[in-house]
Amino acid sequence: MTDLIDDVDTTGDDTLASRGLGLLLTIGGAIGLLSAAILIIDKIEFLKHPDKLLSCDLNAFVSCGGVINTDQASAFGFPNPIIGVAGFAIVVTLGVLMIARVELPTFVWLGLQAGVLFGIGFVTWLQSQSIYEIQKLCPWCMVVWAVTIPIFVWVTARNLRAYAPNNPVSRFVGDWTLLINILWYVAVIAAIWFKFGENLWA
Repeated sequence: MTDLIDDVDTTGDDTLASRGLGLLLTIGGAIGLLSAAILIIDKIEFLKHPDKLLSCDLNAFVSCGGVINTDQASAFGFPNPIIGVAGFAIVVTLGVLMIARVELPTFVWLGLQAGVLFGIGFVTWLQSQSIYEIQKLCPWCMVVWAVTIPIFVWVTARNLRAYAPNNPVSRFVGDWTLLINILWYVAVIAAIWFKFGENLWA
């Protein structure tokens, strides 16, 4: 039974689904990695020139500089983008392996699930802090939000399908994966709009 579960993504339609997930992890992870790296560079630039506007400082409400120097931007005592660089590098690596049809062992999938669960929890907290506490939006941070959501949703859907195929939650998430992702985006966009409204373009 264990071998059958581990091979769930290696035949037929599951192979296509696995490679599709691999593309998502590779592309989404690369975008997230690039965004996190830019944030680290911006943080260094901000420390060197505190009064200098960053390229993503668009107005009073959309500003990297207004976010990256807050306590929330170093939640664990060091800049948050360092976590992003490490995490997205792993995501990209696993995505490339999946595209190459390398069979990933169970412990890797469980580790990835733990990672994306931490990632989406951390991102959700950062979203709430940015929108309601700091009341500023960092463009590159929002790019990280945008790629973390589908990575979490699709990895979770895959693992539920693989390890709990008969569970009603697994069937629901598997059947409505895209809709869940879209509604998640809508919820975040709505929260931003209701908080900032036309100030986003002021």
